[in-house]
Amino acid sequence: MRSDVDTLLCRLAQELRPRVNESSDALLQVTRDEFPELAAHGDLAALALEEIAGHITTLLNVLEQRLDIAEAEAPEAALRLARQLAQRGVPISSILRTYRLSHLGFLQMLQEEAARITGNWELISAATIKLVATAFEYVDRTSEQVAAVYQEEHDRLLQRRLFVANKASTHIGTTLDIVQTAQELAEVGTDGFADLVTVDLLQSVLREDSRQPSDSALALVRIAQQSIRDDCPLPVADTERPLDYPVDSEVARVLVSGQAQLHRLTVLGVSVWGNGPCLTPTPDFSSVMLLPLQARGNTLGLVQFFRHQSTLPFDDDDLLLAREIAGRAAVYIDNALRYTHERDTALALQRSLLPQGVVEQSAVEVASRYLPSGGRAGVGGDWYDVIPLSGARVALVVGDVVGHGLHAAATMGRLRTAVRAFADIDLMPDELLTHLDDVVIRLEREEARNEGEISATCLYAIYDPASRMCSVASAGHPLPALVKPSADSGHGLRPRAVEFLEMPVGPPLGLGGFPFETAQFELAEGSMLALYTDGLIEGSTGVADASLTSLRDVLAQASDSPDEVCDQLLATLLPTRRGDDVALLVARTRALDPDHVATLDLPSDPAAVSGARRYASEKLTAWGLEDLSFSTELVVSELVTNAIRYGKSPIQLRLILQDTLTCEVSDGSSTAPHLRRARIFDEGGRGLLLVAQFAERWGTRHRHEGKVIWAEQPLPVSRGTLHA
Repeated sequence: MRSDVDTLLCRLAQELRPRVNESSDALLQVTRDEFPELAAHGDLAALALEEIAGHITTLLNVLEQRLDIAEAEAPEAALRLARQLAQRGVPISSILRTYRLSHLGFLQMLQEEAARITGNWELISAATIKLVATAFEYVDRTSEQVAAVYQEEHDRLLQRRLFVANKASTHIGTTLDIVQTAQELAEVGTDGFADLVTVDLLQSVLREDSRQPSDSALALVRIAQQSIRDDCPLPVADTERPLDYPVDSEVARVLVSGQAQLHRLTVLGVSVWGNGPCLTPTPDFSSVMLLPLQARGNTLGLVQFFRHQSTLPFDDDDLLLAREIAGRAAVYIDNALRYTHERDTALALQRSLLPQGVVEQSAVEVASRYLPSGGRAGVGGDWYDVIPLSGARVALVVGDVVGHGLHAAATMGRLRTAVRAFADIDLMPDELLTHLDDVVIRLEREEARNEGEISATCLYAIYDPASRMCSVASAGHPLPALVKPSADSGHGLRPRAVEFLEMPVGPPLGLGGFPFETAQFELAEGSMLALYTDGLIEGSTGVADASLTSLRDVLAQASDSPDEVCDQLLATLLPTRRGDDVALLVARTRALDPDHVATLDLPSDPAAVSGARRYASEKLTAWGLEDLSFSTELVVSELVTNAIRYGKSPIQLRLILQDTLTCEVSDGSSTAPHLRRARIFDEGGRGLLLVAQFAERWGTRHRHEGKVIWAEQPLPVSRGTLHA
């Protein structure tokens, strides 16, 4: 009986072998009918047909050749199909159910063929029992092999997704640059995940419009993109002029609803989603994922992931991974947007508080630069200023508020305003810094309620072109470099002598209780002063001594143009990415023509007033300013009279012809006159009122010994402007 069963099974195998393809088609159709979810993977039909044919051929070989079923191996096509289905997220349970269904269908085919061959039902029953045992053992064995391959591929996919997720956590958000962060998202997305990634931000987000997107007005700006395919060229993203375009209904729905979408594209020739820049030639995509970039309840833009027809389409697990990547990137992009907006605001505030344009003065030729930090610190509290003073003098100021951001910029503005106010009353450098120290202490007390701290440094210098004296005081600030005029050796100009002013340095502003000292230096005409903040000398190497040496070397070979000197210093001393902001002020000194300065020592005698008037009249005639004789004699008369009556010796009259005509009367008393309105029967009190009427500006400046009362008158239009 056993030999008869084996003979029947061998004949069955021989009869069915020519119809393997027909049987495979029939079993594939049964599988599709029973499991419609597998029909979505129609591109695997050929491989599935090859797999079924492989199983049938293997079983027929076992039956015909009486092989040991324990040694049977799953067909290679079955293993390849398992990998493909694992990549597409088809559950292993569905795959194993199709296996059982296919083998059941094949058993039915064998039974029908056995009934056609013989009418011996006892033999058919015995053959069927052996067939079922053989088939179940084959299904169990091959199912184990297929499940192992499926799990291996599933684990590999899981590892790949974990790798992409881990790379996203370490490679996205390395900077606070918007474009760089978006590009990092695109690069991570194309590393074993997508073939093409595009990142677009809403125009309203880039323009700081806080309104949420609506269907009525949506426009995207392409800021990053990445493709791994040579046949998928992309227009180059220009960070200075990014691509902007309106969006279609699908993209608008994603942006407004905030819901991600996964599309499997069945139509070939799909361009980049939306009405944005198309690709030429247009590639064929199998699927695309559209995900909104959302952070802190706001929609920032859109990221799109594409896969080519030659690549497996995205599945739901890919969508989950893309959501994680996009969510992480959106937070970093939002951080970069917030930082950029705050930095731009602080920079605008900073620049608005710095001098706008060239300050009109003739004491020095100046050039200045301000550079914000290139790192995350951004805008700081560095500032500079050039303030014209009475007597053709000029004040040069450089300061640094500790900290960065809006608070530092706002504090800088308050201190710069205070310096200008103190300079307007002609305080000596040490006295001005003392008053500024009080201002910082007062501001710090106000900020203490907000747990804020204020600290600053400042260097204040006054240059007088008439005497060529420079008075300097420092509150914890780096000392300026002095470049002496170059000398002609007969073989060209020698390198300039450069030195850093040796003088006492007071404590930083805000400590209180410590004195500041003024040092005075006589400067040769054409000398150059370089005032700077610590960002210049700590930027390149982080070591101030090395940077000071480099600064000295640059200044020794520098040209006579302060503007060129600024460029040379910044190019040499600063790295491409600065850790601190920098303020730089370079001034080349001028000297007044001795013929434009007239000085007369006066005795403390009322009779000297007429001589002072006569002296002033003669000088004005010599200068061709007869039109100013009447007003000048009146001003001189009143100022000299006040000095004789209320001051003390020594008394001196000085006339300065520059852009204006300045009359100065100095004496040894520190008592300053005050402008007041004289009553009807008062014998005095009208002198300064007259001076104020004839002078464009007037005031008092105190010296360590005595004071100076000065008054400025504009020159006649026909005379023009004089220079040193």
